[in-house]
Amino acid sequence: MMEQQLQPQPVVGLGEPIAVGAGKLDQYFQITARGSTQRREVVAGITTFLAMVYSVFVVPGMLGKAGFDVSAVFVAVCLTTAVGSLLMGLWARLPIAVGCAISLTAFTAFGLVLGKGLSPAVALGAVFLMGLVFTAISVTGIRSWILQNLPAGVAHGTGVGIGLFLLLIASSDVGLVVKNAAPGLPVALGHITAFPVVMSIIGLAAIFGLERRRVPGGILLVVITLSVIGLIFDPAVKFTGVFAMPALSSPGHASLIGAMDIKGALSMAVLPSVLALVMTAVFDATGTIRAVAGQAGQVNEKGYIHNGGKALTADSLSSIFAGLVGGAPAAAYIESTVGTAAGARTGLTAVVVGLLFLAVIFFSPLAGLVPSYATAPALMYVGLLMLGSVSRMHMDDTVDAMAGLVCAVFIVLTCNIVTGIMLGFCTLVIGRVVSGEFRKLNVGTVAIAIALAVFYAGGWAI
Repeated sequence: MMEQQLQPQPVVGLGEPIAVGAGKLDQYFQITARGSTQRREVVAGITTFLAMVYSVFVVPGMLGKAGFDVSAVFVAVCLTTAVGSLLMGLWARLPIAVGCAISLTAFTAFGLVLGKGLSPAVALGAVFLMGLVFTAISVTGIRSWILQNLPAGVAHGTGVGIGLFLLLIASSDVGLVVKNAAPGLPVALGHITAFPVVMSIIGLAAIFGLERRRVPGGILLVVITLSVIGLIFDPAVKFTGVFAMPALSSPGHASLIGAMDIKGALSMAVLPSVLALVMTAVFDATGTIRAVAGQAGQVNEKGYIHNGGKALTADSLSSIFAGLVGGAPAAAYIESTVGTAAGARTGLTAVVVGLLFLAVIFFSPLAGLVPSYATAPALMYVGLLMLGSVSRMHMDDTVDAMAGLVCAVFIVLTCNIVTGIMLGFCTLVIGRVVSGEFRKLNVGTVAIAIALAVFYAGGWAI
């Protein structure tokens, strides 16, 4: 099972002696033993950084719409990515970068704060609790049970639903999709010739082309280009500088560091969202870590990932840190595959990423320069990538697959991730019983379905 594949096991070739004269850096990261060089690891780290640095503009923009202090979130994103990547590189010694996840940022901003009406402090409390729970199940056998027993259809359907949700958020933010004036129809096409809409569509198409050509930092290049165009033609975009000391808060806002409200996050209205965050993170982190490790050659012939347990724990600990400093839940970034494609094989790559994000902290004025139509293409692109989870659904198991699709569709139709998960679990359980396949159910799946149904029927859902 997937859990077994994450257990720390020796990888073929890692036990070979390191060449005479190799430095301490080589010995610690086993660079020579893994068939790499220090120069290649550093270049791969820079490449990975360029592929994911767009997050320092996208995440603050999303949380800013939910009332978070954009300047403080910018610093939190840099710190979370730096600490998470350094932890992954120095402890797990894998070339996997960690940062504030775009999908879980959408969950936090639009599901918890704007959707449920929670304060940013309570939302940060939920992020912190999610990190604690994720860490607890990462160092115990609970994680194994979750991966083996939770329905795959709902798990993948959640990813598809969040992807659709991101597309809706980004499209409505720039005016590509607007509220429909006609009764009974929720949305309509916006002003297709409006400047933000045109820029967003061109930017999305440009990302397609750059990613196809495998241009390092393609998404970042689009964000920068659209920001420069906005600076020239959009009066609302103003240049305020390049360098600045890290700002823990801005006028009118309190610092986000340590601002989390854990007591508020322990309420009945929030706990299901915390569990939904955990479930999403478990499947997402496991899949990403396995994909990157496999491309880096850190999976042996038995399917075991080198230091896989440490990798998942480093991922979860990063979310605890994110809650402490005022950021969104952290996760391993699939953009790390860009680095492994460039030759990354060791944790030195992740360390380079972490150090570069520490340096980015001093470029905070640039975050205020980036308009929404410059980050919308990145959000749309990430959302489209997440739709690929459909291919992982087992269409031969109709009940499981259909329940997953119900979860996906109703996440976007209700603009509520937990609601989609609830409907997915409930339709799965009822479908299994009616089809006579109740033996495929397990106690955990039934318990979650009943708990969520009672939660909604009791009126605790907002």
